[in-house]
Parts: sequence; structure tokens; C-alpha cells
Amino acid sequence: MANVTVIGAQWGDEGKGKLVDWLSNRADVVVRFQGGHNAGHTLVVGNEVYKLSLLPSGVVQGKLSVIGNGVVVDPWHLLEEIAKIGAQGVQVTPDLLILADNACLILPLHKDLDQAREATAVKKIGTTGRGIGPAYEDKVGRRAIRVADLADREALEAKIDRLLAHHTPLRRGLGLPEIDAAAMLAELEAVAPQILAFAKPAWLHLNEVVRAGRRVLFEGAQGALLDVDHGTYPYVTSSNTVAGQAAAGSGLGAKATGYVLGIVKAYTTRVGEGPFPTELDDAVGQHLGTVGKEFGTVTGRARRCGWFDAALVRQSVALNGIAGIALTKLDVLDGLETLKICTGYRLDGQDYAYLPAGLKAQSQLEPVYEEMDGWRESTQGARSWRELPASAVKYVRRIEELIGAPVALLSTSPQRDDTIMMRDPFAD
Repeated sequence: MANVTVIGAQWGDEGKGKLVDWLSNRADVVVRFQGGHNAGHTLVVGNEVYKLSLLPSGVVQGKLSVIGNGVVVDPWHLLEEIAKIGAQGVQVTPDLLILADNACLILPLHKDLDQAREATAVKKIGTTGRGIGPAYEDKVGRRAIRVADLADREALEAKIDRLLAHHTPLRRGLGLPEIDAAAMLAELEAVAPQILAFAKPAWLHLNEVVRAGRRVLFEGAQGALLDVDHGTYPYVTSSNTVAGQAAAGSGLGAKATGYVLGIVKAYTTRVGEGPFPTELDDAVGQHLGTVGKEFGTVTGRARRCGWFDAALVRQSVALNGIAGIALTKLDVLDGLETLKICTGYRLDGQDYAYLPAGLKAQSQLEPVYEEMDGWRESTQGARSWRELPASAVKYVRRIEELIGAPVALLSTSPQRDDTIMMRDPFAD
């Protein structure tokens, strides 16, 4: 039985939380492999709604969950999130959650820097202000404090000194108050016992799990077009969000990632700044945002909405090696008389079948559309292919043709069980 890697194949917010939660029933272990608490997953289980932004979705199912080394971790937020879902009846213990001991920490100074930069920028990136970018900068700059450092006071003191040698000039330049090293040490020592209770060599445990033939579900955050290398740079996140990162961000070999399932909305959304060729500023865009409840799980920001962009998803299929997609929010399109699908772009008389890398080109692309009939019947809650209107079936089939990947799963509401499975990802 294969492992499965779940990634967003657009700009994030595709409904990964529900699908990962649904697939967790079939997995033994769920692994988060990149990002921080700047992305959120909403899980609807019966009448209970869980909002997770750092914990792997498997915790709600009681499955062993791992925060891998590719994640940057705010220790205070992690404890708050554990307490929050604990109040909802989900008790997160060290037997349920493993935190990679080589994961890097997000500290208050990272949040300060993130917010100050965004506030003073002439052209804003649109970050969540939660310190994710600066934390990854320190990781790459080899000055980050890692989970394991919390167990070694001497090493922690030296690392704080090195970290502040870099951040103090930055804070002065931005008009931020200087940080007292002793106070930072005291803060970290206070939180250390609770965090270290979850700390283990995640890579070692995961390799044992794979050798034992247990099924692993890798859970991505954000979306492939927010990847720091392959996304709409610089309007991207600060980590690699593509499927290949699942191996590096967990400590497993490349083959362990298995079947790659791309989560794709039946239309397109984006949060924050950056190019968006199919964006709609009309009544249809408002309809998609209202009916689809397009507000960020973490920030509450309204998402920008537009038609389905097949050229964009086709690019994601190639970048991630996607074997099949899970198409979500089909029901949001119910009642629209006409639907449009972007098949490519045009710029200065030249046609493009992909999103070019240049920022100027991306911002000036004209989408090339084909139109299809909509449907008036409701698809909400459908649990079989036969329950879908004929026009909805045609829409899904056309998407498959244009992106070059089959629909393995079809989601028709936020509820866990309102999912049509055409192909079991764990069976491949």
C-alpha cells in the first residue's frame, strides 16, 4: 500500500484540511513537512469545527502526527493550539504528537521583524505577520534556534548571542526596541519543558514506520504556486510547498512520498498580493466569495476569487508529479448559468500555455477562456457520481482533459463524508 502526499495545487486554501482529515482514516501516520502557523486547515466533523494551523490534521482522528524538520515552529502558538483543541475534546499527548528535534523555532523577534517590514514596505508581499519568513531566513543563515537547543542552556545562550548580533542592527534600523538576551533566555527556558516533551528524532521514527509497512500521509500547507522557487515570486511563502519537499521536510527518502494527490478548487482563489490572471471583480466573483465562505482560516482576510485556471493547475501537475486530484467546492458553482475555464494566456500577441516566471508578464497576462453551461441543480452533499447533474459531470471531465490528471476524489461540501472517491490514493 502506497504512502500519499497531499499538496495544494493552486494558491492554497483549496480545502486540504477536509481531505487530509478524510484520508487520515486510511493512514497510520500524518506528517506536516513545511510552513508554519501562517496557514490554516478547517476540519468539520459532525457539529464540531476544528481550526488547525500548526498541528497535523491527524490529531483529530487520534492518528500519530508528526511535525517535521521542514516546519518552523512557534512554541507558544503550538501550546495554545494544543490547549484549544484539548478544550474541544482532543487530548494531544507525546504519544500522539512528535515534534522533530531539529525543527527551527519562530521567536517573538521574528514576528516583530515580519510586521515591521510589511508595515513600512512600499509594495507589500501580504504576509500574515507571524514571523515565518524571518524564521526561515535565520534557518538558512545558520543562526536559528532549534527545538533540541532548548535542552542545552550553554548552547542556547551562545545561539541567542549569535541571533541577536544579526537582529539588533535590523531592529535599530526599523525603530524597534532592543532585546535583552537574559529575558529571551528566561522565556525559552520557561517554555522548554512543555515543548521538549514532544521532541524526538522524527526522521528516525518515520523511517521505522515506513520499514514496517505502515501508511504515511504527508500534509502540505499553502499551495504549489506559493512555492518560494516555483510560485509567483516574490508574492510567495518562504518555504518549498511542492510535493518534493515532503521527503526533505520529514527526513525520509524521496521514494517515501508515494502517490501525490493535488487538491484543487473548482474555481480559483488567492489571499494577499500578487498576480491572479482569472480574478473576478464582478457579481460572479462576489458570489464565489460569499457562497464559498472565502475567508482565511488564520487571518480572516477575504480571499480574491476567479474562474478555474487550467493552465495554472496543469503547471502544478507537472511541478509536483501529481497522480490525481481532489476537486473541492464543486457545489459553490451551483446555480451559475455559464462557467468559464482559463485554458492559457495571451500577452503582446503571444500565446502561453503556462504561467511565465517574470513578475511583469504575470501581472499583464490576458486569460484565454472557453465557456461551458452551468447547472441549476444542487450538487451539495452528493456522495456518488450518479447524483451529479450532467453539466457538472461535463465540467469535471473537461478539467481532467485540460490539466492532464484524473479526478481521484470529489468533495461536495465541508462535511467529511460528502466525498466521492473514484480512485483510492492509498491503493496505488
